[in-house]
Amino acid sequence: MTLILTGSPTRYGEDRFTEDNGLLEEVWAALPERPRVLLVSAAPDDRGFTDYVLESMTECIRKSGIEPAEVMMLDRRNADGAEALVRGADWIVLCGGHVPTQNRFLHEIRLKELLKGFDGLVMGCSAGSMNCAERVYSHPELPGESTAPRWLEGLGLTTRQIVPHYDQVSHALVDGKRLFEDLVFPDSWRHSFYTFPDGGYIISKDGREELRGLAWEISNGQMRRISAENQAYTFMNVIFISPHFPQTYSHFCAHLRADGANVLGIADAPWHELNDELRGALNDYYKVNNLEDYGEVYRAVAWFAHKYGKIDWIESNNEYWLEQDARLRTDFNVTSGIKTDRVAAIRNKSEMKKYYALGGIPTARQIKGSEGEAKVKAFVKKTGFPVIAKPDSGMGASGTFKIQDGAELADWFLAHRDNYGAFVIEEFITGLLVSYDAIYNSKGEPVFENNTVFPTPIMEIVHDNLETCYWTNKTVPAKLAAIGRRTVKAFDIRSRFVHLEFFQLDRDREGLGKKGDYVGLEVNMRPPGGYTPDMMDFAHSTDVFKIWADMVVFDEARKPQGEQYFCAYAGRRDCFRYAHSHQDIMARYGAAVCMAERVPAALADDLCDMAYIARFKEKREIEEFFTYVCLK
Repeated sequence: MTLILTGSPTRYGEDRFTEDNGLLEEVWAALPERPRVLLVSAAPDDRGFTDYVLESMTECIRKSGIEPAEVMMLDRRNADGAEALVRGADWIVLCGGHVPTQNRFLHEIRLKELLKGFDGLVMGCSAGSMNCAERVYSHPELPGESTAPRWLEGLGLTTRQIVPHYDQVSHALVDGKRLFEDLVFPDSWRHSFYTFPDGGYIISKDGREELRGLAWEISNGQMRRISAENQAYTFMNVIFISPHFPQTYSHFCAHLRADGANVLGIADAPWHELNDELRGALNDYYKVNNLEDYGEVYRAVAWFAHKYGKIDWIESNNEYWLEQDARLRTDFNVTSGIKTDRVAAIRNKSEMKKYYALGGIPTARQIKGSEGEAKVKAFVKKTGFPVIAKPDSGMGASGTFKIQDGAELADWFLAHRDNYGAFVIEEFITGLLVSYDAIYNSKGEPVFENNTVFPTPIMEIVHDNLETCYWTNKTVPAKLAAIGRRTVKAFDIRSRFVHLEFFQLDRDREGLGKKGDYVGLEVNMRPPGGYTPDMMDFAHSTDVFKIWADMVVFDEARKPQGEQYFCAYAGRRDCFRYAHSHQDIMARYGAAVCMAERVPAALADDLCDMAYIARFKEKREIEEFFTYVCLK
C-alpha cells in the first residue's frame, strides 16, 4: 500500500493536483494506467454535498492527466456493498469534511478491516487524512466543539496526526478561542502534530514515511518548522532493544514517539507485562523467546526493516546488550552508532587504555591476566599491593576482586585457573569515585553534562553489604568537564549518552597526577544505571530522557534546565533494622523527597532494597540526610 496524507492535493483555489513536492508524480507512480477510484464520503447522509464532491473530484483527477476507468462514491446509499467496492478499487480517496462524522461512518462499514491486504493507493484529504491515524486527533472545528472529546480511534494506517490546511486554520477561532495557541498547543503535550499548507503531504510506502514540502511540527506546546518547499523530512525508524528493563527506560521510548520517530521494541516480555507508558510509546513490538539468541533478535530486526523500511537507529542504552547492538548495526548497516569494529574499544577494559593514551588521559597501570602468573607477580612488584582483578569485559562490580598480598594473589590464580585470561589486574588507586555523564550529538558536542559522586565504590557496597549513598552535583567541576570532553574526543564518541568514570586522587601519585586530579577508570557507552538518570532530572530540573530523544531525532537538546540542586540517593537493606522508620523519614524530609520506592530485585545488590531520593540546595544537607536514613 502507498499512503498519501494531504490537507488537499491541490493548491488553494486550483482545480488540479499540484506537481509541487513531487505529489502528482507520486500519485502516477502508485496507480495502474486506468485506475478504478473509490471516494469515501465524510458526509455519508448528505446526498447533495456527496454528489458535488464526486463530480468535482472526478474533474480534478482528469485535469491532472489521470484517466480513470471509473470513479465511485461510497456513502450511505451503497454502504452495504462496501467490501466489494473496496476490493475492486485501485485508488481509495478518503474525502474531507467533518472528522467525527466520517470517523463514525468508517467504523460502520468496517473500513479498517476491509483495507487489510489492500495493495493500491490510499489518499487522505483533510478529515480523511486525520482519520487514517491509529489514534485520531480531532481538533475542534464547529461552534461548541472546543469542549468535545478530541481523541478517536482511527484506521491505524499511520501514527501521524495532522492538522490540515495550515494557511486557512492557523489563525482560526473556535468558541472564541484561538485554534492553535489555546487548543492545539495545549493538546500537544507528549504528542506531535504536523501541519502544512495544501499541496504538502506525508507519504508512506515500503514502510517508510516522509513529509514533503513546507511543514511544521507542534509538540509539547511549541511549534517549529521542520521542512521547506521541495524538501523532505523523513520520520526515523528507531529500534529499542529491551525497552522494559529497567522500567524507567520506557521514558526514552515515550519521548522518541513524541518527537515523531517510529519506536519499534524488541524484548522477551509478553505485551501485557509492559507498563502503560511503554505500550503507548511503541509503534510496534516484537516479542522474542530469548534476547540472548542472536538469530531470533536478527529476525525481529529484519521483520521491522521489511515492514517499516530502513532502520535508522538501534539502541538498548544497556551495557549488557552493547555487543549485540553493535552486531545488529553492522549487519543492517545502521550508521548512527558503534559497530562491531569498534565495540572492543569501549567494552574491554584493556582496549580502553589505548584510547585513554591517545587523549593523554592518565589511567591506572594494568596487565592482562592472560600474561600469566609470573608476569602478573612482576607487575605487582612494581605497583605494590593491593591490586584489583576484574573482568576485561564486564559490568559494574560483578566479578571484581581486591587482592591484598602475595598469598591472596596465588589463591586467586588457583581459583581462576580456567578463566584468569578473561581478567585484567590493575593497580589500586585511592580517591573519590566520580562520573562525567553526558549526552553528545553527531558532531561530538555535549548537549547535556552532569557529575555524580560515589563516596563508597559499588564494589565495596556489594561485597560488604553496605548501604548505597551517593549524590549528583549541581554543576560539573571545570577540571572534570575538561578531562571528560578529552576522553569523549579520544574515543570519538558521537550521538550517545555516556557514563565515564574517574578517580579524583586523594594524594599525589607519581605518573598519575596531583591530589585533586582526575584519573580515567572506565568508559561506558550508556546512561548511568539505576535511578541516576532520574536524579539528573531532579538535580537539574530537566528531563534527560527527552534530551536524549531530541538528540536522536533532532541532533540537539530542546529541553532547558531549571533551578539547580544537589540530589542524594540513600538506599536501605531489608536485612537491617534502622533507627528511623519510613514514616519518620517522610515526616522530616517529605518536602525534599523526590522519590521513595522499592528497588527491583535485579538491582538490589547494588542499590539496596529501598530507595530514598531527595534534593537539597546546600551540600551540607546531603550528609545529614544519609546519616538520618541509614542510622541503625
